[in-house]
Amino acid sequence: MNFKNNYLDIYKNMLRIRLVEEEIAKRYSEQNMRCPVHLSIGQEAIASGVMNHLNKEDKIYSTHRCHAHYLAKGGNLNKMISELHGKASGCCGGRGGSMHLFDEEAGIMSSLPIVGSVIPLAVGNALTIKLKKERLVSAVFFGDGAIEEGVYHESANFAKIQSLPVLFICENNLFSVYTPLNERQPSADLTRHAKSHDIKYLRCDGNDISKVNEFAFEAIEYIRKNNQPFFIQFDTYRHREHCGPNFDDELDYRKKNEVSFWFENDPIINEKNRLINDKILTENENKKLIDTYLNEIDEAFKFADQDSFPDPATAESFVYEF
Repeated sequence: MNFKNNYLDIYKNMLRIRLVEEEIAKRYSEQNMRCPVHLSIGQEAIASGVMNHLNKEDKIYSTHRCHAHYLAKGGNLNKMISELHGKASGCCGGRGGSMHLFDEEAGIMSSLPIVGSVIPLAVGNALTIKLKKERLVSAVFFGDGAIEEGVYHESANFAKIQSLPVLFICENNLFSVYTPLNERQPSADLTRHAKSHDIKYLRCDGNDISKVNEFAFEAIEYIRKNNQPFFIQFDTYRHREHCGPNFDDELDYRKKNEVSFWFENDPIINEKNRLINDKILTENENKKLIDTYLNEIDEAFKFADQDSFPDPATAESFVYEF
């Protein structure tokens, strides 16, 4: 696998994700999206950088904050927006909402809201890859709070003992809802949880797209060559509230200087400025990109508005009975 130095493509991916989520936030008050939304605004570099080195056949597993992962991996935008509206054409048939995004054709296998619950699914897929002797990667995204769940440690131990090709991606945005990391962990270095299972690891600024791209390549290349797990900690920051479309810094659970630091470290603004300075992108070209994406997003919302709700007669379908 060759290192992909395609930063303009990565930037386009990040920009599209940002615009999609900003439009979700803008329209959420219309109450047509009757499901909770956990936005990734501020964290787009991680999804875009990691997905830059995954193939279509590689499978990913995500959390309640899954929009960026879904879009970066190539999930269908119309199906995603329809899912948020509970419509029949949604990627989960309108049954799951924002926290249950799937697109098997793109290799997006599961998004689950229960903290840590998706990790063993990715490890199980990695076991399947091993048994089939395929050269694929199973990648799982989770937040810093998932490290505190027993299922992470059980899964990491099993992945190492069985030599499984799984990439553990910890998106450390420093908060578990309103509780800061320093009130939950003795150290901000969460890679020690990989080291304790003898799993190779890396850590970097998750808003620095060049580092994210470089570290993702190193980890994925290692997994493909050695059929071993790998752990990456990406430090990042969400711009908006834990759940919902708004800003909630009036609650004062985040320090003003911390918020300012991370907002100034916005991955999209920084990468846009770098590309312009390097004469890879112009302001006019950037404006055209924005216009193109906004048109695409508007069409997706129109598609969702015109779509029908699932047939009530199917309400009991896919329900497990004990």
